[in-house]
Amino acid sequence: MTSKVVVTGIGAVTPLGATVDATWEAILAGQSGVHTMDNDWSEKYGLAVDFAAQVDPQVVPDNLKRVQAKRLDPSSQFALISAREAMADAGLEETDPERTAVSWATGIGGVWTLLDAWDTLQEEGPRRVMPLTVPMLMPNGPAAAIGMEFKARAGVQTLVSACASSTESLGHAYDVLASGKADIIIAGGSEAAIHPITLAAFNSMQALSRRTDSPETASRPYDVDRDGFVMGEGAGTLILETEVHAKARGAKIYAEVASWGISNDAYHITGGEPEGKHALAAMQQALDAGGLTAAEIKHVNAHATSTPVGDIPESLAISELLGDNVSDALVSATKSMTGHLLGGTGAVEAILTVKALQTRTAPPTINIDEVDPKVKGINIVRDTPADLPAGDIAAITNSFGFGGHNAVVAFRSV
Repeated sequence: MTSKVVVTGIGAVTPLGATVDATWEAILAGQSGVHTMDNDWSEKYGLAVDFAAQVDPQVVPDNLKRVQAKRLDPSSQFALISAREAMADAGLEETDPERTAVSWATGIGGVWTLLDAWDTLQEEGPRRVMPLTVPMLMPNGPAAAIGMEFKARAGVQTLVSACASSTESLGHAYDVLASGKADIIIAGGSEAAIHPITLAAFNSMQALSRRTDSPETASRPYDVDRDGFVMGEGAGTLILETEVHAKARGAKIYAEVASWGISNDAYHITGGEPEGKHALAAMQQALDAGGLTAAEIKHVNAHATSTPVGDIPESLAISELLGDNVSDALVSATKSMTGHLLGGTGAVEAILTVKALQTRTAPPTINIDEVDPKVKGINIVRDTPADLPAGDIAAITNSFGFGGHNAVVAFRSV
């Protein structure tokens, strides 16, 4: 390893705001980004779920020129907006293209472009299908858009591992920087898959909450009455640099990326291993590789999607990882406010983890009326933010995805 890896810029587009500051302010206030959707999908298609955590529709026209927006799938639109914020935040008006890379992620890709093109083909014929349909729908479309915008020639890659995707993109970026192959990596993930077909499909597998009478309280991780996750959308970008490069240009540093861990359950295509053994393995790998001890972990941004079966294995894994120190680590489940951004969720939650370390504030978990008795041992932050201790501390953020993917990134305070 040639140098430590640090975070020097952050950017986000979420259901809670079009910037990191707006999102963080809403998170600390315990606001829900989940609402009944303003469309006729439920009536037209007979959908059982008519709510989601959507990005404000004004975000794209406020931030992208019309001609550019028309050439990008919504997943790429969100990605580019968040990447611009992060690069500006990092103070990177210019970079060395040969030493700048992109490590991006998505879980589903350009589903809106694909299905809109299918409708056009059926209704108007092949001559009306847009020439840019394939570049817009391909999963690496967001990464390509960012790479071209910022002239990143050291490599532009896309990882697709369901809901663990953008956490893996951060891990991949860490490895590339640690190997000395680049100085700067624009890393993160995006998703824009709130569509009738995905809502119908997730509902068919009984994965979505059906709390239509109270959508703002539908995402309720760890609560005894949780009944499924809530679809979300958006993007998160972190600018990662070698510490040597960041310090040489006088950059502000949010946190150090201590290391990361990865594993696979190899158990079930949609369900995690029920005892959390392989989730634990990814967490332990992140600590070991970063030279961290359980006593140093004071904060966990949990994957905690609010599904009946998903929250419990992770809580077991966290408890076993931290052992006697488990009560000292404040656990936040921020999907209670943002919904689940699928492939974009890991990057957004990594940003929230970095902000927690920077401000010494652990975000709340909202909508918990009664903690499920099967969730034992972890110290969940409920209702209002909680203070993190001063001094040198560390935090982890977890992501788990369909296919058994487990990914964990560990951060140190600076």
